[in-house]
Formats: sequence, structure tokens, C-alpha cells
Amino acid sequence: MKINSLFFILIGVLVLSSCKDQNKNVSDGVEIGNHEFTNDLIHETSPYLLQHAHNPVDWKAWSEDVFKKASEENKLVVLSVGYSTCHWCHVMEEESFEDTGVATLMNDKFVSIKVDREERPDIDMVYQTALQLVNGTGGWPMNAIIMPNGSPVFLGTYFEKEEWKNILVKFSSEYEKNPEKMTEYATMLADGVQEVYEQPAKQSANAITPDKFVNGITEWATVWDKQWGGNLGQQKFILPANLTMLLDYAVLQQNSEAENHVINTLDKVIHGGIYDHVDGGFFRYSTDNTWKVPHFEKMLYDNAQLVYLLSKSYKLTGNKEYKAKVEETLKFLKTEMRNEDGGYFSAMNADTNGEEGVYYVWKKEELQSLLGDDFELFSKYFNIEDSQVWEDGNFVLNNTTSKGEILKAFEISEEAFDKKKESWKSTLYQARQEREKPTKDFKIITSWNALLIDGLLEAYKAFGDEKYLTEAVSVFNYLNEYNYKDTQLVHSYTKDSKQKEVFLEDYAFLAKSAFALYEVTLDISYLQTSKELMNIGSEKYKSTSELFFYNVSSDLVPSIINTSDGVVPSANAIMAQNFLRIGHLEYNTEYLKKAAVMGSLITDDFESHAVSYGAWGSLLLQQVYPFYEIVVVGKDAKGMLSEINSTYIVNSIIVGSTVESDISLFKDRFDEDETFIYVCQNNTCKLPVKTVSGAYDQMKSFGYQGFK
Repeated sequence: MKINSLFFILIGVLVLSSCKDQNKNVSDGVEIGNHEFTNDLIHETSPYLLQHAHNPVDWKAWSEDVFKKASEENKLVVLSVGYSTCHWCHVMEEESFEDTGVATLMNDKFVSIKVDREERPDIDMVYQTALQLVNGTGGWPMNAIIMPNGSPVFLGTYFEKEEWKNILVKFSSEYEKNPEKMTEYATMLADGVQEVYEQPAKQSANAITPDKFVNGITEWATVWDKQWGGNLGQQKFILPANLTMLLDYAVLQQNSEAENHVINTLDKVIHGGIYDHVDGGFFRYSTDNTWKVPHFEKMLYDNAQLVYLLSKSYKLTGNKEYKAKVEETLKFLKTEMRNEDGGYFSAMNADTNGEEGVYYVWKKEELQSLLGDDFELFSKYFNIEDSQVWEDGNFVLNNTTSKGEILKAFEISEEAFDKKKESWKSTLYQARQEREKPTKDFKIITSWNALLIDGLLEAYKAFGDEKYLTEAVSVFNYLNEYNYKDTQLVHSYTKDSKQKEVFLEDYAFLAKSAFALYEVTLDISYLQTSKELMNIGSEKYKSTSELFFYNVSSDLVPSIINTSDGVVPSANAIMAQNFLRIGHLEYNTEYLKKAAVMGSLITDDFESHAVSYGAWGSLLLQQVYPFYEIVVVGKDAKGMLSEINSTYIVNSIIVGSTVESDISLFKDRFDEDETFIYVCQNNTCKLPVKTVSGAYDQMKSFGYQGFK
């Protein structure tokens, strides 16, 4: 059975939709004890699904057999998609799915399916697409009523109990009275979504030019918030992939407006309430336009990408605050989000016992008691004043007063003030340890852990601290042991997990991370793994047009092509980036052509809506402006590479070898007695040099303007 194809370019659902988020205990299992009800989800390993295993609703996990059951019993299907740290998912559970009256109605008239959107992003993407088409927006929980063939007839998000009961009665009655009419509507909706989703593969090639790239940036700039950073809007997401691309563009083209926007955004973010000033780490998004009050959920993918962006930005600016935030964030991740074997959990809840943010916020009286004579200085720095109360007398630590103003107003030295800040953080951290912590989702998601590897490696390049490289290798080894066995990759892993699903993003992101490890360590095994993942992924997700790749390969889920970025970069964009980098390393003309074609097909989308195509922008930047190959060969290659990697260099592949190699960029370049640096651009190479400064001079002679 294959569900009606639902194809659509998913623009912003996973980025800009507000999840009405969070609660409940998320662990490797469910509590042991006597329960009045137990359904089929008890056999699953997803923490989110296990949370619903004792609902009176007869929940099923997504499978072909469930749809056969619905068809045989001539029932509609209720599909409910959420995730473990989604607040309103749990509110709806408590109000409706734990209610025996609602459960009786669902069990009698429907076959009900629960899906963890982090475990099955493919299913979520399909139905969020339809939800956006119908309602113009999406989010979680996502609740749909669908036909036995998988086509939706109704989609929505959170509903109060009476609303939900009315919806169930309405559609079950309509299906019994007019099944033909409902089938007709479902077919029309599926066809409409498919028509839009097929467009990426139908686009004609339109090669990128400098003017088109600038047009894309100029269009995006119309929504920049010049005061507070980020994009204009009542809520704000940081969108690291976009800012990374924009900073590269700014440096390459010496565009001060673009650079200032990135730096202003980062400065506002690291001082705002969206950053946890006590534990470290970033929350998912800001509920206001000044980064003050976050939605208090911490996701691995956000923190991983921000570690990367801040590390990279440090190389450009030397801003010590960026380094401090990287260190604090990685400390938080290692302390709170890492399992004993080295994998990183997917999320930390916003709620504690159903109340959002209580672990993170502070009462004025509590702060006065903890900080004593320092309270006045602390309150001035973190806006602890009556006009800044969030709710219920609680304050979110949010710094909008510059350090310089504080030093002047309180006549204190910078060194003394920094010591006080460290003391405050330690005091508040210890106080927090007395509180009940938010729960976590213990899934180890392959693609998100791969993003963390990239962040750790960029931190290693920027700061030269071996512990970051060691941790990156550790995370990769974990994925290699638990998530990737005998060339079989899985999207997520938990203890005793039965999940076998895997998606394009897992192959693309892990291949990118493996290549990045190769660049830093020079260990050829990482390159071989990267190429292996690319070969498998390219074949497994090959589309009929062979222009882009499907996001999923399954008989139960439609084959969809998604090209826009969400909260994580587009998997197709990362595939294209991998083709380009491996292509340059090995002079693989087939890979280079593939990257060029994929980029050309997305040019119009970038030019008209760059905000949704940041990862593609990074690829297009490397295609429209000169791309450099910096190759270090010889016994001292590692040391020279470390020096080069600590510099902000745009549009380049930086690789090396300490041994003789047949790889194209190294072939016939090894000398046992010397270490040489080769700088090449557009199939033209300068004479080899022996110093990093000499290599930089050669780049300048090629016309590179990125050095400050």
C-alpha cells in the first residue's frame, strides 16, 4: 500500500511555526506500575510514544498493517503527531486522550495512530505540508483525520476537548453518510499539494550570477531588524544557517551592512533571555521581538549550529564573549544532554510538572537573598526591575545594558566585574540544582549529532583546544557504533530501539561531518566513510528526475523532495555541498557537475526568498565567486593546517596530507623533507610556498579580499 503522493516545498514550517510546546517525563521507558489502560505503543522505544502507552485511546504506531485494518473496518484514521517536549501536545493528551469518553469515541469510530515527529520527520513533513496548504500555517501538535489510503480530509493543531469531540463526530458521521464526497475532497487536496511539491524537479537550470546572488541578499535585507537583529516579527528564531551564509558573503564582498547585521544579531542573542546565562545553552526561539522571553525548550540542533556560528564568528572578530558562550554551551550539552556512551540527546523540556520555564526564572526576593550586597549591580546588569517582570513575579535574565555603562555607573574595573559575574553564575547554578529539572528526550538523532560534530570541529579550529576535537571524534564513534552498522544507518537510536527509518538528512549531514573530520585529522578513513555515505544516500534517495533527492525512501510514505531550509539546513543543499567539496578534492567532475546543476535549479528560489535558502546560499556563494583549494603536503601539514584553520577564510577547501597520496589534490606533491602549501583557483595553481603568510599572499594575488 502506498499513500497518495503529497508533494510540496515546505517553506518555514519547521522554522517559523510556533510549537505550542512541552511537558512530561521523557526517558528510556515508562514508569513501572499498575495501569488501567495499555495500548500498542507499549512496544515502542520512542520516549514520546511511550508517554501515550497508557492512554485509554487504542493508539497504534504507524505501519502498513494499521492502514489495512482501517480499510477492512471501513474507518477513518486519526493521525496525531507531536514530540516529547511539546507543551500543547501534552495539554491535549491530558484533556482529550486521557479522557475515557473521548477515547471511546476514537476507538469506536476511528483507527488512531501516534507519531513522534522527531523519529519520523518524513511523515510529519507530508501532513504539515497539507496543513499549511489548507490553513496557511502549521505546528504541533498536528492532528489529522485521514482516509484509509492516507489522504487527509481534515488537519489542525491543538483543540480543546469539546472541539475535538465535535470534529470526531462530524467527520465520522460524514464518512458514514457520504464516503464518496469525502474521497473526492481528499483526492483534490492530495493533487493540489502534489502539484506544488513537484515544482523543484521541473525547474529549468538558471545558473547563479553575482547580480542574482546580491538580489537575494537585498530582498532578504528588507526584513532585517536593524535594532534588535534577526528578522522582523513578533517572534524570533536565530536561524544559524542563514547567518553563517550571510557572514561569508559579507567577508567575501567586504559588505559592512551584512556583516553588521550578523554581528548585531549575535550580540543581541547572547545577551538576551534566549541564552541561558546560568547553565549555558540557547533556547529554541524568542516569544517577543527583542530576544527577551524565550520558549524555554533547548534543542540539540539549535545549540550545535550556534556553537558552529559563534566559533566561526570568533575567528573574524576575536570577540571573547563568543568564545565564552561556546564554552558554556558545550559544557551545558556535555553535562545535561550527553549519555554515558557519548551520544547527545535531542531535547530538554521547557516545562517542569506542566509549568513552563519554572526551572529557569527567578523571583526578585530569591535573587536578593542569594546575591546579598551584589544584588543592585546584578539587577542593573540583568534588568531585574518591576517593569521587566515576565509573569507571576518571575524574571528572565536579560542583559541590555552594556558592560561599559555598568563599569562607569558603579565605578568598578572590568576584571572585578567579570569575577563577580562568575560568582553570580556559580551561586545561581547551585541554587538551580535544588530545583526539579525539566525532563529530556533521550533519542540520539543521527543528523542532529552530526551537526554537533561540525560545531565541535569549528570550535577546535577557532580555539585550538584538543578537547573539542576529542569530543567530535567521540560523537562520531558513537554514531558509528550505535546508529550506523554494516552500512545501515538509522535516524534515531534509543536503548532497545526497533526503529529502522532513516532519511536523506542523516546521510547528508553525517557525510559532511565525516569529511570535516578528515579535513582536520587527515585520517583517510573519515573520507572513505563520507564517500560511502554519499554513494548510499545518492542511490537510496535518487529521484525520478535525478535532479534532486527524495527526503525519504519508503513504501509507506510519499517520496517527497524538499529544498528549503527548516530549523536544520536543507538535506538536498548539504548533499550538493558535499558533492562540491569531494569533487574539488578528487577532481571528480561528475560530482562538481551535480553540485552545479543542483545549485542552478535553486537560483530563482534564492533570488526571490533567500531567507528560506541559507544552506543553498552557502553553495551558491562558492559557485558564483572564486573558490580556492588550499593544500598542505608534508610532515608538518597538521601544524600548518591548524594555523590556517584559525583564520576566517571563505570559499575554500583546506586539506592536507602527511604521506604520499594518489588523491588528486595531493598527487605528486609530497616531499619527505619539506612541507609545501599549494594555493589553487579555477584549475590554476601558484608555485608552492613554505609559510602560511606566503599562502595568504598568493590568495590575495588571485584577488581574494576576505582577509582583514
